[in-house]
Amino acid sequence: MTIQSVIFGTLVAALIGFVFHLWKGGGLGRMILYLLLSLIGFWIGHILGAAFNWTFASIGPLRLGLGILGSMIILGFGYWLSLVQVETKPQRRR
Repeated sequence: MTIQSVIFGTLVAALIGFVFHLWKGGGLGRMILYLLLSLIGFWIGHILGAAFNWTFASIGPLRLGLGILGSMIILGFGYWLSLVQVETKPQRRR
């Protein structure tokens, strides 16, 4: 894999993360979370595509289609996990 492919893949993953942030909203912390989840999902998808020799929407050595699919799956799962809210019990007075 060339350095150009790594840079292009990282830019595509970052774009997906930023578009997801624009869609769902949130602060700086959420934006960083979405960016990291998108990067992780993209490269996991790319690695799985390369390991199984799947060439869906490949551009050179980059398995772009599976990377995008992996990015969206991990983003959706991470977003769903981030919706969990912790309930606190009210403290009893003594």
